[in-house]
Amino acid sequence: MNTHVNADPAELAKFSDLAHRWWDTESEFRPLHQINPLRLEWINSICPVQGLQTLDIGCGGGILTDSLARRGATALGIDLSIKALKVAQLHAMEAETANVTYREVSAESLAQEAPGRFDMVTCMEMLEHVPDPSSIVRACATLVKPGGWVFFSTLNRNPKSFLLAIVGAEYVLNMLPRGTHEYAKMVKPSELAGYCRAAGLDIRQSKGMGYNPLTKRYWLNSDTSVNYLIATQRPAA
Repeated sequence: MNTHVNADPAELAKFSDLAHRWWDTESEFRPLHQINPLRLEWINSICPVQGLQTLDIGCGGGILTDSLARRGATALGIDLSIKALKVAQLHAMEAETANVTYREVSAESLAQEAPGRFDMVTCMEMLEHVPDPSSIVRACATLVKPGGWVFFSTLNRNPKSFLLAIVGAEYVLNMLPRGTHEYAKMVKPSELAGYCRAAGLDIRQSKGMGYNPLTKRYWLNSDTSVNYLIATQRPAA
């Protein structure tokens, strides 16, 4: 397992500067708040989270982590942005969310510390922000128990996703701050599938996500050409 910190300082700085706005549902993080129920329901339909030990990698301000805890999981969120983690911790205190904790630690370091500890691992909207996404996938496979589930979501890399996720979302609709995503860092489903297979994870299900800018409604579908989610499972021992 690599011991280097698999993070881009510019990416960390970008999200740290916005940390105080994580729980403002009308802020730059509005899309994450809007898609969180969809992601949570999809995850829970495959792997009911109540009573599980869950890990949310790249948790940011804790939007998904907090939701997992409220569904009955014992949830740990990890990130390398200390400002975002402080916001997540403050929100947990104010909302009196039980069974949720946060740590400043990389996925790779935690994998060395706690292999096979978690029933379920999530890594959502993160792979497109790190220098080496395959390293994160390997860490996820190490952290989850045999038989456990790992869920990923990220952005495809193709002309359509460039037009919709960067030009449309960042420059036309102003849904996200300009510069949120870099086209070269987006991850094709075939690439992510390859990382998963190399790490020993079996792909069980994939979903795409659609968005209507007029109704401002999101939904899950079978079109993985832009935003997509993948459910994987570590084979039972």
